[in-house]
Amino acid sequence: MIFILNKWRRSLFIMHENCYQKLLYINQMQNNLFISGLITLCPTLIALYCTILAPKAIADTFDKDLSNFVSGGGTALYLGAGVTLPLLQDGKQGGQHALRALDSLTTSTLLCISLKEITDVKRPDSDSRDSFPSCHATAAFAIATVQSHYHPGSALIWYSGASLIAYSRINLNRHRLTEVLAGAALGYLTAQLELSQKHGLILFPIISSDDAGESLVGLQVVGSF
Repeated sequence: MIFILNKWRRSLFIMHENCYQKLLYINQMQNNLFISGLITLCPTLIALYCTILAPKAIADTFDKDLSNFVSGGGTALYLGAGVTLPLLQDGKQGGQHALRALDSLTTSTLLCISLKEITDVKRPDSDSRDSFPSCHATAAFAIATVQSHYHPGSALIWYSGASLIAYSRINLNRHRLTEVLAGAALGYLTAQLELSQKHGLILFPIISSDDAGESLVGLQVVGSF
């Protein structure tokens, strides 16, 4: 009887050992599968990051940096070039063209500021209530319209520059699309009105209706380059 009990206990012990070994084996297989999965997945994740996520993050940063430049210093350079280049490029008519550009820029900007006070629209990125319309777009398209009138061959360049300035305001969340479009329309229409007037708008006392620009004082630069 004792012999049978011992044999039974030994059988139970062996079965327990076998079960334990199988459990260890299964656990080890699971660990191996997990490690293998990680080894396979890591290169995939790295490749995904390098090909999709990282370039997108870099592109987004570059896009924002470019918009910041275009909206700031780029706009100043664009407007400055629109007013001063005629003095260097347009010969005897340079002073007249420069004054027309300056008059359009000044008038459209003042109108834009006035509309901001009237509409009192909140900006999308702050609590400031001066969002409608976009004066960046207004000024840029006023200059683009005048320059395109005097230099039709360069119209695409000027309007592309104005569009880039307008887009930068949306991309930086400073304005909504409708505000930029309204600003662009205001600049364009103001410039067209300027060009239709013999003596301009605000600067009419010193703008001549003479296409030769001979009555202008102190704003003629004649040179050859």
